[in-house]
Amino acid sequence: MTPGARRSSERGAIAAAAAALGAAGALGGALWLSVGAAPPGMPPRQEASPCAPGAAPGGAASPDLYCMSLFPTPRVPDATGTVELRRPPGPFSVGVTPDGRLAYDAVISTDLPPPSTLGPYDRYVAWASTQVLWPIERLGEVPARGRAEVGQVGFNKFLILVTAESGADPAAAEGAGAEPAGPYVLRAQSPSSRMQPADFLEFALGATRTPPGEMVMDDAWGGVPMPEGVMMLPSLMELRPDVQPWLPGDGWEGEIVDARPRELIELADGDSLSLDAVYVRRRIGSRELLGYGFNGQIPGPLLWVPEDATVTIDFTNRIDWPTAIHWHGLRLDNRFDGVPGLTQDVVAPGESFRYTVHFPDPGLYWYHPHHREDVQQDLGLAGNLMVRSEDPDYFSPVHREEVVMLDDLLLGEHGIVPFGLERATHALMGRFGNTMLVNGRPDYALDVERGSVVRFYFTNASNTRTFNLSFGGAPMKLVGADVGNFEREEWVESVIIAPAERYIVHVAFPESGSYALLNRVQGIDHIGGSFFPEEDTLGVVRVGAADATPDLSATFEVLRENERARDEIAPYRPLFDRPVDLTLELDMSTRGLPLVVERLMQVDSAYFHPVEWSGTMPMMNLISTPENVSWTLREPSTGLENEAIRWTFRVGDVVKLRLRSRRETLHQMQHPIHIHGQRFLVLATNGVAHDNLAWKDMVVVPVGGSVDLLLELSNPGRWMLHCHIAEHLEAGMQMVFTVEP
Repeated sequence: MTPGARRSSERGAIAAAAAALGAAGALGGALWLSVGAAPPGMPPRQEASPCAPGAAPGGAASPDLYCMSLFPTPRVPDATGTVELRRPPGPFSVGVTPDGRLAYDAVISTDLPPPSTLGPYDRYVAWASTQVLWPIERLGEVPARGRAEVGQVGFNKFLILVTAESGADPAAAEGAGAEPAGPYVLRAQSPSSRMQPADFLEFALGATRTPPGEMVMDDAWGGVPMPEGVMMLPSLMELRPDVQPWLPGDGWEGEIVDARPRELIELADGDSLSLDAVYVRRRIGSRELLGYGFNGQIPGPLLWVPEDATVTIDFTNRIDWPTAIHWHGLRLDNRFDGVPGLTQDVVAPGESFRYTVHFPDPGLYWYHPHHREDVQQDLGLAGNLMVRSEDPDYFSPVHREEVVMLDDLLLGEHGIVPFGLERATHALMGRFGNTMLVNGRPDYALDVERGSVVRFYFTNASNTRTFNLSFGGAPMKLVGADVGNFEREEWVESVIIAPAERYIVHVAFPESGSYALLNRVQGIDHIGGSFFPEEDTLGVVRVGAADATPDLSATFEVLRENERARDEIAPYRPLFDRPVDLTLELDMSTRGLPLVVERLMQVDSAYFHPVEWSGTMPMMNLISTPENVSWTLREPSTGLENEAIRWTFRVGDVVKLRLRSRRETLHQMQHPIHIHGQRFLVLATNGVAHDNLAWKDMVVVPVGGSVDLLLELSNPGRWMLHCHIAEHLEAGMQMVFTVEP
């Protein structure tokens, strides 16, 4: 039997066991999970709306963030209604416009009198507008009593308005007019409208110098730059972390080499490679900085291997931190997963470790440390793995391929802003950088011919930043994700990619000129209570005058079905609507934070945005460490948290898992959750089903929302589940589960 046939046979056996036999798994030796489909004749299970009567915080989405109550005007004092803010169709956990505004599908439920009772009106119409009533957009008609999906809303802060209209009025006719003509009957403000400027008390408190016992002044920390135009309270700017500042090179007497661009290394089955973590000297703009690199390269060597290959990596640690290498996303032998204290001991400075790495699935992967990655990964220890499919038609044709690693680096007046020596800083929001890097450089450029189609393999290697990528209007087609291709290719306006996620995108460049690779998001001024646009140019694609050959425009326009992905997912489809088996809540607690920080966080908690795009409270973030901030995975059924949680499965089990972000906390943000050694399907976000699936090992849980996963347990061993924001991991957001043979 060939390796491909053997692998297909193994996949088929697991899928058949799941679908036909109802594979069972033991949880702590007490609970057995049936993975059978819904009983015959029963309709698919539907998640309750966050606007449903009695909807509780334990549902799929927080009513506080995803439901708006419609209030009546005096003309209809007894009228009621709600607006559910749903994730729009698409491949990502959140809907986002190309400029970074959150987009929602509005579902309106109303209880109104017949419109004719109000005058010469025959219908009700819903509208969306900003708080200043301009611009205003017609969403669609709503019934007097009932529920309707009326359209998409993409304002940062907005109003939903319902008016009575006449079909004879051109302003209310279907598809015409920009403003309502009839009387208002219902109105609501978006949850984001609760975000308001700090009042006089907060300003007074923040202007007061913090008591000496709550400050650690140390010039070695330097200043953390504020985003332009964003204000911060004076007393916050005086705070410093309760750890010693550390920078690369402190006390280092070993060799330092000049950093080099990464090399492409093609490996065949049975090959071996030496990989060293070393000190490097690199230049970012006009600054010379110290950092780390695998084999002296930033990013590390790009390893291209065929599907089903096994290679040997001889790793040597030549830096000053103990470390290890995690082979992110691979379903490899548990002994070589690279997690110190779980699958191996740390590799001390000067010591070595031999990894045997197997590549069972085509896709885009990467490797990085799993010990104080808030420092080591941020300083350059990361590289990509490209696993080539044995199918020559796995992708549609392109003119070239580009493997792109996205990152950011936090620079202050004197260079890199220090890290915490004893423990991580930036535990609240993660360490946002202010200098964007593509493949380790701030000046990424690509030259192509006119009409070129380029396959981009994107990996987000940043500590915490979620990017919203676009190419200045160039058409983009989403093809693949972490562990393989989507069931079908899909047009996207931008790519939302969180830390450790990977996406494969085809981009066409039809005209000569320059196309900027952009990260466009909406920052939040927490003191001013407002949104503001942030746009970073990560690089440029320069398109020449000569035509690319062959002409691939016709094949680019086709949205292909991926037969392999569809066939692998098909046996699991009967399990999609089964009840949730296990739930994890994502939470946070604090202790001993300075008064000004706690006070500001209490005010700020009136509204949490589903995605924290950028670090606009840098000093408050800098001073937070695992000593005063804890991030938590909690099993609500037992109350157990983080590493106290005990889950045991067996190979062949299939489990439906819900990850739920708790709204009721002092601070919350999105969490990119990574599950080691296995793969899963993202079935739904906030109870809204995903209709185009790909196997993944990463998923983003939006603030106050939830994601439902179908987790395939195929790989024995003890494995981690954790948040991939490096500082959240350092602050405790991790657990271990066991998969028995």
